[in-house]
Amino acid sequence: MATQAGHGEVRAGASDQRAAAAVPEDGSFRGWRLLKVLIGSGDKIGLLTLPFLLVGLFLNILYPTVFSVGGPSAALRVVSIVVLIPGMTIWAWSIALILRKVPRAELITNGPFSIVKHPLYTSVALLVLPWLGFLFNTWLGAMIGIILYIASRIFAPAEEAALSRTFGAAWDEYCNAVKMPWL
Repeated sequence: MATQAGHGEVRAGASDQRAAAAVPEDGSFRGWRLLKVLIGSGDKIGLLTLPFLLVGLFLNILYPTVFSVGGPSAALRVVSIVVLIPGMTIWAWSIALILRKVPRAELITNGPFSIVKHPLYTSVALLVLPWLGFLFNTWLGAMIGIILYIASRIFAPAEEAALSRTFGAAWDEYCNAVKMPWL
């Protein structure tokens, strides 16, 4: 396993037996396998969240007053925008890191990944959906955000086990170094 100093990344190399089974010999992923690696648990999380989203949207259309946040007030709009800016930034940054490093079979340990293990799921669930919902005068965003976060926690252990098999000791070091592993 080779570590590229100063770049916050670890590449699974052919010399590590666990990585050799998971990563192609040239150290990259292609085709459908690349798509599955890029998505991670996202497909399962999405499928678990989708029925709640559809029912929530249906009920929100039928009973908008039940889901209304009362306006939203000017203060709630400001808070929503203030929280959405870092939420969208973390989300976009996470996607950029995933798109750049995952196809090269590199463990991402820098940027938002140095704070939480799953910044893409966490940022969307806690910093984007709830506050976007408030801007649109509905509690639905907060409810779907909670469901999405719960779904991400349900599927995180399997995703983390696969990462552990792929990156071995480097994954263990990363888990010990991440600032908020519980989030």
